[in-house]
Amino acid sequence: MKIAIASRDFAAVSSHAGQCRQWLLYDCQPGQALPTGERIELEKAQVLHHFDDRSPHPLDGVDVVIAASAGDGFIRHMAKRGAQVLLTGETDPAAALARVLAGDVLPDTRFDPTLILCKLKDLLTSRH
Repeated sequence: MKIAIASRDFAAVSSHAGQCRQWLLYDCQPGQALPTGERIELEKAQVLHHFDDRSPHPLDGVDVVIAASAGDGFIRHMAKRGAQVLLTGETDPAAALARVLAGDVLPDTRFDPTLILCKLKDLLTSRH
């Protein structure tokens, strides 16, 4: 199972997944120890909010996306790409990964007032 975690400086779970350029990618195998995350730095054109889906993407094949927040357009876009989006208030990427792999519930997200603007923008302009 491939899990991508939106990150801020590769150290914390990031909000605004659709705008995130730094990702930690984990290729998890059943019965194996937690893998080390591969650092993915997206080019501006690869940011998923703007990506046109006509070419390969570094996050292709991801089964699960973990982020602190994401707009409805991003969630729909990732569903079309075959990925489930999980939102969490957990700030430590390794802790979030361990909880998901153990089947535990992730902590609830924190209130993010900028999400209101993102949701309005998605409603008016999102292709997804």
